[in-house]
Amino acid sequence: MADLVMIGGVAWTAIEGSALAEAVAVRDGRIMAIGSNQDIQALVRPGTRVIELNGRTVTPGFIDAHTHFISGGFQLSNVDLRDAATPEEFVMRIRKFTESVPSGAWITGGNWDHELWGGLLPRSDWIDSVTQAHPVLVQRLDGHMALANSLALKVGGVTKETEDPPGGSIVRDEAGVPSGVLKDQAIALVRKAIPPMTEEEAEQALESAAQHALSLGVTQVHDMGGWANLDMMGWANLERYRRVHSAGRLPLRVYSVVPMSSWRRMRDYVATHGRGDDRLWWGGVKAFVDGSLGSTTAWFHEAYADDPENTGLTTTDTTELRNWIERADEAGLQVIVHAIGDRANDWLLKTYEDIVANNGERDRRFRIEHAQHLSQSAIGRFCEQGVIASMQPYHAVDDGRWAVRRIGPQRVKRAYAFRSILDTGAILAFGSDWTVAPLNPILGIDAAVTRRTLDGANPDGWIPEERTSLEEALLAYTAGAATAGFSDDRSGSLENGKLADLVVLSEDIFDVHTHDVGDVQVDMTVVEGEVAYERCF
Repeated sequence: MADLVMIGGVAWTAIEGSALAEAVAVRDGRIMAIGSNQDIQALVRPGTRVIELNGRTVTPGFIDAHTHFISGGFQLSNVDLRDAATPEEFVMRIRKFTESVPSGAWITGGNWDHELWGGLLPRSDWIDSVTQAHPVLVQRLDGHMALANSLALKVGGVTKETEDPPGGSIVRDEAGVPSGVLKDQAIALVRKAIPPMTEEEAEQALESAAQHALSLGVTQVHDMGGWANLDMMGWANLERYRRVHSAGRLPLRVYSVVPMSSWRRMRDYVATHGRGDDRLWWGGVKAFVDGSLGSTTAWFHEAYADDPENTGLTTTDTTELRNWIERADEAGLQVIVHAIGDRANDWLLKTYEDIVANNGERDRRFRIEHAQHLSQSAIGRFCEQGVIASMQPYHAVDDGRWAVRRIGPQRVKRAYAFRSILDTGAILAFGSDWTVAPLNPILGIDAAVTRRTLDGANPDGWIPEERTSLEEALLAYTAGAATAGFSDDRSGSLENGKLADLVVLSEDIFDVHTHDVGDVQVDMTVVEGEVAYERCF
């Protein structure tokens, strides 16, 4: 008999070609049965919790294949600059935030977007007068650029004489004086001076992030660690997850990824501790080829349309990166690499091909994170090589406001090529890149199926030929993401014996007009048969 049943709705299983069911039964934290109302009603006993769906949709729990999860939880209590639409509002929000923290405290977070006010980069002198008692380092929403005030630059030792570090750059004025904006690896010049989170702060950030995720139907996340490839951040997070999990306080599933530069440590860690369990696991290592489009550091074959002397940069020496990838793969670890520009993706696909030839075939599930801008020849290689495209659909409707200005009308046609990648038969996994974009999967699904840019300028979709169907978007947030994280044997679909991670949506999402998908809400989230979130009506 069942512990929990959901009846009278639409049960979407995430099994391609499978018909929609009406009801689901759960026992001992796992899916017991999927079927008709009559079939599932027969499994009810005294003590069974019966949830009347009343026509609502139940799906597998959403899986976010790319987050910076604990960093995201920390950001929930830091200054929020995401939708600051003018330089004046940018400064005002920072000034107001200084009133809530003690003198001398660092101000971090941010998620600003200079494209909202026309593309002018912020400068330290914008905020110096309102932050005299606080060092400030606030990042752009993509994490590949940050603004430091003059006090933070001083603390970090960044002066006119400071050279650009490998894989990064210091933006300077005409006299060569740092403007306050730091790109990619240059951010670490100041970030290294920020005191690390206390364990109490980190656990509070994790708890806040988890509750936020559950309220959005997210039952599993892939945590890519902290920003800027800081080795210790990923490892510190993994140990935090293990402590919280051991205490029985990890309310959702986590695949914890560490920097690839520490692949030897992960190899030895797996040999000593195994790979975890179905609540928390590890064994993936991540690195970066390039930067981001918004920061003009994504690596392209041709120069930026609005910066004709610049083709972007590699944030990691490619010889060193290739060696890491090969050694990590030899060690049996999952290789996960960030690539945004077309040249970065071409380089990475060729590197993956060479390493498979050298190391032999196995179920390795190479991943490319973002895969945003592809050459025509690259699109078919994902399927041919068995590489998973781990993409973030919300980025498309954000970047689509200004991407043509940055890379021109021809290259932009292959931006966020969801449809083209799917048509080759490749596996597509969706995520948010939270806090770069909102964690909410419904917003990601809406972005994938409509591609309506945030400014309202493309009501019929930006590059509409690259839209997905609703079911394809749901699959990328469930079965596809599970495959990307090696959890598809136990999650990502509603099948007998799999973990009972479920989401109840506010209505039948398959009966909603495409343009209204973004209005669907999460009514309930279930993790391993237990209700972890329930919306108050």
